[in-house]
Amino acid sequence: MSTLNWTTFAAPSKFERLAAALMPWLWAACLLMGLAGLYMGFIVAPTDFQQGQSYRIIFIHVPAAWMSMVLYMAMALWAAIGWAFRIRLASMLARAIAPTGALFTFIALWTGAFWGKPTWGAWWVWDARLTSELILLFLYLGYMALVEAIDDPRRADAAGALIALVGAINVPIIYFSVRWWNTLHQGASISMTAAPTMASTMLTAMLLMTVAFWAYAFAVVFTRTRAIVLEREGDALWVQALVNGHHGGQRTQSGHQE
Repeated sequence: MSTLNWTTFAAPSKFERLAAALMPWLWAACLLMGLAGLYMGFIVAPTDFQQGQSYRIIFIHVPAAWMSMVLYMAMALWAAIGWAFRIRLASMLARAIAPTGALFTFIALWTGAFWGKPTWGAWWVWDARLTSELILLFLYLGYMALVEAIDDPRRADAAGALIALVGAINVPIIYFSVRWWNTLHQGASISMTAAPTMASTMLTAMLLMTVAFWAYAFAVVFTRTRAIVLEREGDALWVQALVNGHHGGQRTQSGHQE
């Protein structure tokens, strides 16, 4: 029996087929979990005795903030793997993650402003966590601008990996900022080392929205990665066969319709 090489799974052709198969399931999970999370968060969950109805923005704000940090670390990891081991697919994944991570970071900042106005009396304060989250958005934008500004994909991937790795130090700063500095931002309601401080319905809504955001992130990142793969591997035989097979299927369907 031949030894299975782990790099086999890094082949763009295998990834393209896997992503295509997973796509319907990911979008279905995103839709179902998102609707369930919004229903639990905005209809079922009780009103907070301190913040009233305005607290419900957390069911979007908190999962988006989590995703902004997790996706940046994933982007930095894949960029580093692609740079160190010259695995093309890893660098493509890093590029595909960046816009989605930037979107979640923007949503976290935007919803945070809507939460901060009734809670703190201001749309924005130069709080440690808010400022470091804003820096995260600039890091995402800087990464995307840099890789798009360099024509050679390999040089672009290497430069992007460098800025992604340097910027990764900002993620623990975001997470621990409420402990390290005197900040207006409240501490974590969910911790790995302590019981949650929120009602069970609130926790359920938060987790459902988190799963929905995860499913959305996977679906969009996989879709974007497939597009990058097909663009970069356009001269490969498997891409040409895929394109020709798709066009051939369209012609066959048109012939039946006629």
